[in-house]
Amino acid sequence: MADFQGDISTTTKQIDYCIELAHTLNFSRAAENTFVSQPTFSYQLKLLEDEVGFKIFERNGKGAALTPAGAQFVTYLSGMREDMKRAIEQGQNFSARYRDNITVSMMVRQAIYFLPEAIRIFEKEQPGVQVTPLFQYDNGVESFLKDESDILFALIEQTKHIPGINIHKLFDSGIYLITDKNDPLAKKNIITDEDIYGRTLMVGGGSPNALRSVQQKLISSGKIEYFNSPDHDSTLVNVASGKGICLAPGFLNDHSGQFAWIPYDCRECFHCVLCTHKTDSRESLASFIKTLQKLYKDAVAFPL
Repeated sequence: MADFQGDISTTTKQIDYCIELAHTLNFSRAAENTFVSQPTFSYQLKLLEDEVGFKIFERNGKGAALTPAGAQFVTYLSGMREDMKRAIEQGQNFSARYRDNITVSMMVRQAIYFLPEAIRIFEKEQPGVQVTPLFQYDNGVESFLKDESDILFALIEQTKHIPGINIHKLFDSGIYLITDKNDPLAKKNIITDEDIYGRTLMVGGGSPNALRSVQQKLISSGKIEYFNSPDHDSTLVNVASGKGICLAPGFLNDHSGQFAWIPYDCRECFHCVLCTHKTDSRESLASFIKTLQKLYKDAVAFPL
């Protein structure tokens, strides 16, 4: 059997044909959707099966059905094809205008609120360098350690045991209460524990240590109800649907005005930093980080 990961002649068209047939399970329709004749379509799939050494589809009078091995294989192919598509698109963007690229990894877009402005300023000053955002809600640190990104947005607590990195302070962010804009608490300038008593608080979702500490203190008081929510986006949906309120880091605020974000009275805060690899000494990288730092430093009244 040929090693699919090694030296094989499988083409991207054969991969596309395989994925399309897995979706339609009909040879005629799949051939039509990929703009080839059915004999050509069937022949190319037979070549692919000969190449990998196992049957991907069972043929029958009604069309096709995935074999167990084929189902697993197509799942792998689909992910690989999407990665290839993104790689081609990024390559096309890069080759047309840029000579260098800086990849910034963060969990959500709003984590670095001034990133779009920093990109605009930086790429105007250095038009040959592209800045690419990379969104990874989970596993951002692991990806960074594999050199899949050049800059990692992180909390200082996440960086203590990471070797071979430089840490650049970006900003400190407080804890805020998020409510519907019509909630009575939305009229307050600051929230205390007593304000939250008797309410239902969304908790969980991979909360940072400082936030977990505050949540646990409120729960242990016995004066609030709580509701587990798996992630920040789910929490916002729950708040919007009236299931409760939540506490969150200020850096997750997209400033869209959809919710009320009221400062919570506590000493805990989040020390937000950028991490770079010590082996990466590019002047363009240092320049971009300074651009971001200056935007946050100049935004004196910007709530974080």
